[in-house]
Amino acid sequence: MSATPHPRFDIFYRYDALTQLLTDYAAAYPGLVSVASIGKSHEGRDIWVVVVTNAATGIDTDKPAFWADGNIHAAELCASTACLYYLHQLVTGHGSDRQITQLLDTRVVYLCPRLNPDGAELALADRPRHIRSSTRRYPYEEAAVDGLTVEDIDGDGRVLMMRIPDPHGGYKCSALDPRMMVAREPGEFGGEYYRVMPEGTLQQYDGLTVKVNPDAEGLDLNRNFPSQWRQEHEQPGAGPYPTSEPEVRAMVDFITNHPNIGTVISFHTHSGVILRPMGTHSDDDMIPEDLWSFKRFSALGAKLTGYPAVSAWHEFKYHPKEIITGTQDWAYEHLGMLFWTVEIWSPNAEAGITGYPWIDWYREHPVADDLKLLKWSDEQCGGQAYAAWRPFQHPQLGAVEIGGWDHQNYWRNPPPHLREREAARFPAWMTQVALSLPKLELLRTEVRALGPDTWRVRLAVANSGWLPCYISKRALERKVVRGVMFELHLPEINGSPDPAVSLVSGKLRHEGPQLEGHAPDVSLLGRYGAHNATPDRAVGEWVVRAPQGTRLALTARADRAGIVRAEVSLD
Repeated sequence: MSATPHPRFDIFYRYDALTQLLTDYAAAYPGLVSVASIGKSHEGRDIWVVVVTNAATGIDTDKPAFWADGNIHAAELCASTACLYYLHQLVTGHGSDRQITQLLDTRVVYLCPRLNPDGAELALADRPRHIRSSTRRYPYEEAAVDGLTVEDIDGDGRVLMMRIPDPHGGYKCSALDPRMMVAREPGEFGGEYYRVMPEGTLQQYDGLTVKVNPDAEGLDLNRNFPSQWRQEHEQPGAGPYPTSEPEVRAMVDFITNHPNIGTVISFHTHSGVILRPMGTHSDDDMIPEDLWSFKRFSALGAKLTGYPAVSAWHEFKYHPKEIITGTQDWAYEHLGMLFWTVEIWSPNAEAGITGYPWIDWYREHPVADDLKLLKWSDEQCGGQAYAAWRPFQHPQLGAVEIGGWDHQNYWRNPPPHLREREAARFPAWMTQVALSLPKLELLRTEVRALGPDTWRVRLAVANSGWLPCYISKRALERKVVRGVMFELHLPEINGSPDPAVSLVSGKLRHEGPQLEGHAPDVSLLGRYGAHNATPDRAVGEWVVRAPQGTRLALTARADRAGIVRAEVSLD
């Protein structure tokens, strides 16, 4: 066994270093960790998934599973940090932490720290660019021939803003702090005003007009999932067709090929909020039982992380007349998994701004909020979050000033000294969610002689998890889960059925009921009527003809609750 890795959580790993770190974890904990590539990115990089479970208690595909991913968006790098932090907590806690030990002994965690390695590598380049997702050019292959291309033009490793004095400009220096640019008031005139635009270079500049070009790499991988996919005119960046992009296809293929996955968390930045489904319908249109389950786990998330938990539909729309769809719509609305998007980090909250609307704040907010943020930059970030304006001789525009918010390092992501603190918010919640997954367990086997060579064989199993084996009513509605599948395996001789053993009644493989978990459907103060007092249990039964002493193998499998194997002797 190799030495335990000692990762740093105040930095963002480049691709090669990240690959080495994951490899080091697998070498240090061979009984707990394995690393696999689930596909290649647009530029040919492996997309790594870390499989974390106690191999001594069974292979990963035989156990109920929890999935977490991060960094689907290029510059949202702390999402990767959150996955790495949880990995470290899992491997170092197994054997000493009671909950983590139980989790890895009975279930499996799949972690994909960086779903979009190409975009992240561009964001971490010496001269970075902050595109939305993949580096593939979309919707057109051609490069821009005019307009402003957003990029780092002064070589300081940051992409900031440029300001130019202009009597028609929409911004001015704040009277309370001249560093801060604030909006010009309606009807205001006679002051010193500025035109503000992103840092970048221009082509075919006519001396008057500046058109800011959209990124040539216009994909948004989070809009490329199959459920509720819409074309570019309705949902920009969605790609030419669902799962057209290799990064998304890799995730979709892996999850659909691993029906043991029951819950999913996708890490993004930034807003400091936990988002729950649905993204396309209101709470009134949700299946009530699913809504109750989401609210319960979301409230637990809010309690354990300190982040508020809200509905994507009701409280987190980019525009009140638009809906956005992505991973959550596929994971819950298509597959019936429990799913949350976690938006890591809120500079607003860090600066003491409270009660702000999540998205509308970016459209309009009081100057007092800007000043609180500037004060936070000065006192907590050494003045680096908001860069002082400095003169620069622009190759096309002439004399400009460059400055403003450093979005990459302080806005989209926490500053280095706060990254570990943010990542540390989530392991307790993730572990409790994962421990709530259904878990199929053996109750007992029974063999009863019905005659000299005829036997009744029974296999009784139960779901020991909090959640039902089907996870959600949505999964039942979409017919993506089966009940418990019972199977009798008759013995063979040299690869052929043993002629002395035959099935008298029952089926070699048959579907049993859906099993509930131990979550009560009503409180003890509620009204009890006729109901099934053991909805978590099921029995498979067969009658076989075989000589005394014959050994039979039995299995019971629930896709999202794992597998039980047993062997009986006909005695």
